[in-house]
Amino acid sequence: MYLYPVWVRLWHLFNAILVITLMITGISMQYTGGHENALIVGFGRAVKWHNIAAILLIISYFLFLAGNIFTGNGKYYRIKRENFLSDLGKQFRFYAWGMFRGEKHPFPVTLEEKFNPLQKLTYVLAMYVAVPMMIITGSGLLFPETVITRFLGVSGMIITDILHITVGFLISLFMIVHIYTCTLGAKPTSLFKSMLSGYHESEDD
Repeated sequence: MYLYPVWVRLWHLFNAILVITLMITGISMQYTGGHENALIVGFGRAVKWHNIAAILLIISYFLFLAGNIFTGNGKYYRIKRENFLSDLGKQFRFYAWGMFRGEKHPFPVTLEEKFNPLQKLTYVLAMYVAVPMMIITGSGLLFPETVITRFLGVSGMIITDILHITVGFLISLFMIVHIYTCTLGAKPTSLFKSMLSGYHESEDD
């Protein structure tokens, strides 16, 4: 079944490269000083490439929004209230128990439902909450004159920085879990191949 159009695959690859770049350069800035005694890359280069990747990520994010608005891809992110909590429970049970017993996936991929309930909730939180928060706080750090001076007696820059680092950590965790769950297709490599060919390989194929 052809499930991933070319623009989604290209965006996915481009976004992955940018997020990995932001993770590496962000860690480098956190744990290196102003000199070139780098843990991963030098501080100066880390700042430069972090800012470049951040700007490209903002552009990429707006392309993602446009793609979801003007193509049918946006329907996969709409959460239906009916039975959603019970469906989440079924999916949790499958990941925690059922898949180790060889049970069939409770929500197989279709042209109408690309994500299972847990994936959908996670992707919505990541793409419509975490990434915008990352962009807002990152823009504040890039343009400190836009940040409020103090909030509840605490420096606005400190709050912005803590929020940025926290959201960055959560997105990093999301990416690690995302890579792991991509091995849970019909075969360990099936979902990775899907991002190259655009075709989803089901368990029945």
